[in-house]
Amino acid sequence: METPEIICEKRGSAGLIHLNRPKALNALTLPMVHAIAQALDAWEHDPEVTRIVVDAEGEKAFCAGGDIRSIIELGKQGRKDIAVRFWADEYRLNTRIKFYPKPYLSLIDGIVMGGGVGISLHGSHRIAGDRWSFAMPEVGIGLFPDVGGSYALPRLPGETGMWIALTGTRINRTDALALGLATHAVASADVPALKAALIAGDEIDAVLARFGMPQQSPPVADHRAVIDHCFAGTSVLDVLARLDSQAAGSDFARQAAETIRTKSPTSLAITYRQLRLGAALTFREAMKMEFRIVSRVLDGVDFYEGVRAAVIDKDQSPRWTPASLEALEIGEIDAYFAPLHHELELPQAH
Repeated sequence: METPEIICEKRGSAGLIHLNRPKALNALTLPMVHAIAQALDAWEHDPEVTRIVVDAEGEKAFCAGGDIRSIIELGKQGRKDIAVRFWADEYRLNTRIKFYPKPYLSLIDGIVMGGGVGISLHGSHRIAGDRWSFAMPEVGIGLFPDVGGSYALPRLPGETGMWIALTGTRINRTDALALGLATHAVASADVPALKAALIAGDEIDAVLARFGMPQQSPPVADHRAVIDHCFAGTSVLDVLARLDSQAAGSDFARQAAETIRTKSPTSLAITYRQLRLGAALTFREAMKMEFRIVSRVLDGVDFYEGVRAAVIDKDQSPRWTPASLEALEIGEIDAYFAPLHHELELPQAH
């Protein structure tokens, strides 16, 4: 028998969603997106289900993103419409989770990136195990931090969201708790018992208090002054200029600038704008903006090149077009944000 990619089942008081592609780091496929959406629909008005619990197979990753290999292949084959449909359905699911009326708890004990962020960050509880590792590294593959990143990241403290978005920095559990990316920390060894208590119907806050770990001093606090000054720049080039001005006295600033300069210039410019705009948008408005951008990504070249360099050939040497921020034309970026003939339709509250 073929192993299912995802298992959605009722057990005790919980609707359980178990991501089951450990060899692919539990990357989301379109059937997985549909399965989660159908389960949430079925459980919303089921009185036996008082909470949703999401976890994943394997110790390495909760979910390391969407199935970008498949999307790239569709783009190369001229089947862009099918690829865009993946994003449309994924964004609808992200919106469904954001406004879901029951507690939605993600048990995250491994890598959580991209699409994995989309099915966890917008829920009510993000419970981080010892192996938690969060990133939105999309600017490194010619994409942008989507799945609601344009809403969530600008609402993190200070300019930490812009820092995460432009650098693709991995965020450890201690920093994640301080920034609000995770809501609770538990020891990995306690995750099975915590899950069992949730299934048994124990009161959620009491369960989290029982297994929760005390918050530690976050490393990011040491760099907040640099982050909040430099990443408040009026453009990506201004951010880089501010980082460069502090590089002599700050290894953090120097490394951040070096990292940003390896990313897709087009993606950086899109990302900067989406976060600045997203700060003033509602969640649904942000998702519609992201759909405008992503609908045009497959018409460019950097997404194909970024995935080639990072995932397919793995040479980690992408050749971006254009190769520098200075060579970008404002009109090129404007085009990504222009209204679509068919805008994304999103679910309203049931």
